[in-house]
Amino acid sequence: MPFVRPEILRPPSEHASYYLPLTSGCSNNSCTFCGYCFTTLGLRDLEEVKQEIDAMSLYVNHGIWVQGHPEIVYAILQDWDGRRVFLQDGDALVYPYPKLLEALQYLNKKFPDIERIASYATPQDILRRTVAELKTLKEQKLGILYMGVESGDDEVLRRVKKNASHDEMVEAGRKVKEAGILLSVTVILGLGGIKGSARHVSETARILTETDPDYAGALTLTLIPETPIYKELERGEFELITPFDSLQELKGMVEQSTFTNCFFSSMHASNYFSIRGSMPKDKDKVLKQLNAILSRKDPRLLRPEYMRGL
Repeated sequence: MPFVRPEILRPPSEHASYYLPLTSGCSNNSCTFCGYCFTTLGLRDLEEVKQEIDAMSLYVNHGIWVQGHPEIVYAILQDWDGRRVFLQDGDALVYPYPKLLEALQYLNKKFPDIERIASYATPQDILRRTVAELKTLKEQKLGILYMGVESGDDEVLRRVKKNASHDEMVEAGRKVKEAGILLSVTVILGLGGIKGSARHVSETARILTETDPDYAGALTLTLIPETPIYKELERGEFELITPFDSLQELKGMVEQSTFTNCFFSSMHASNYFSIRGSMPKDKDKVLKQLNAILSRKDPRLLRPEYMRGL
């Protein structure tokens, strides 16, 4: 089957990157809360990847538009500053290692001034790679990996079919850091529901402490129609926490986690309230903000539902 270029889904911090697809979909397409559960993994032919890199080079260096490439390629290139590349899609690190290395080498050959290459990565992707392999990718400017942790509670992880345990994710995170690659993780407020909220908070704070990432972002569970967790809600098998309960969870995670040097934020559009700060330096400031809004419980201080999104 021909490779179908995926829609652009990327971390907010990659807004200025060029989006280069190596895969489509996600290899771990079982997570009950995620839109990728509707996808199957697609691997792009390496020669096709190289052809796109060639087309990028011709346009950037000579203003030549190569026929046969989708318009989105040139739309992105018009605003691209040439510094960062994000490898699509949901977990591009699953791309076969020899081909991944060759793709990065070719990209660097054509664009020697690239500063950083980034990718989503499942814990399973990372664990399949040796530290030596990750270090080799780091030498080719793979500078940051984005890993979805979601929760540190093994019960929650099993229920949402993450296919990775608390300890496995800690091992994956440590492997990334040992290779000298920046680690960015995300957690999801509300994923434990009402009944599992307290343990979700404490175990997620524990996994944040144990992985000690460079960046951590909190999202709030946003139900996607037809996903398994959406259907659980419809059947009464899952209960959503309230917006202010999500802020209470955020406070608990900040309060109970310990970082060496981590930029922690809840700037994602799914959240009802945004905090950001360098931990541990800004911990007291962030907790003061959260305590202030939780003491007032004024819905007008929250992001309205119509402005929330994925």
